[in-house]
Amino acid sequence: MMRKKIVGAIIGSVLACSIFAVAQEKGYWRAESSTAQSITGDIGFAGEKMSINFTGFVIAQIRSLEPGEVSAVFDADSRAGGSGNLYRLNIPAAKKFLHKNTLCGTEDVQWMATYVAGRSLKVAFFSGPKMPVFTLTEIANSTDLCGTFSYTR
Repeated sequence: MMRKKIVGAIIGSVLACSIFAVAQEKGYWRAESSTAQSITGDIGFAGEKMSINFTGFVIAQIRSLEPGEVSAVFDADSRAGGSGNLYRLNIPAAKKFLHKNTLCGTEDVQWMATYVAGRSLKVAFFSGPKMPVFTLTEIANSTDLCGTFSYTR
């Protein structure tokens, strides 16, 4: 009987942590970096959708990012805290945002990595069908990295 309670508590804790990780991106974010201000504008996350410039896109969380992976993509201190996630999505190359800009030139955006620390959000978009590899070497040599954007609350 006690064992069932302990197992139940562990499962509940894991589920609560995974829900919290997804919830960190939720809400409205103001464009902070010059690339975000000139391409996406403000963005928002709600459930399984994100919106860029009032256009909604379905997203699916694939997994959480490890601290070293966050450092590789966003040049963030892995000891600084925060959390990152990898999402699958589809933003067509033909979709135009602010100033008639696209996210990835002539390529469809198929992956998105996020990193939330306090009131700051960083987002990286990737093209290509294969899941991005988050090491310094792979990111430095990646032709699939479309760009990184910064937002604030």
